[in-house]
Amino acid sequence: MSEINDYFIMFFVLVGAFFSVVTAIGLIRLPDIYSRTHAASKSATLGVMCILIGTLLFFWTEEGLFNSRVVLGIFFVLITAPVGGHLIARAAYNSGVKLWSKSIQDDLADKEEKFKSKKEGSRQ
Repeated sequence: MSEINDYFIMFFVLVGAFFSVVTAIGLIRLPDIYSRTHAASKSATLGVMCILIGTLLFFWTEEGLFNSRVVLGIFFVLITAPVGGHLIARAAYNSGVKLWSKSIQDDLADKEEKFKSKKEGSRQ
């Protein structure tokens, strides 16, 4: 039974390490802040969560300890990392950071114009 547990632990840690490497490559290679925040928030979240799941399994199977702090860490990363990435991208867009020159579509451009026209209409 110990062999199977070791394989599960190795699987989660290796998958987490793979996603962490993908995050690092994405942060270096992607062209603009919007793509980079997407890479950082999605794959880094999955990578950290897999490593923490591997850690939880290790201490639970090898030491017989269920660590609630690791579970809270998994939950905290799951909730905060995607929200943080979204807020960083939204703040960059609102402060005027330009999209990549080869970007096809800006979904927020027309919504921003509608918002401004509604805001001006309500003032009058």
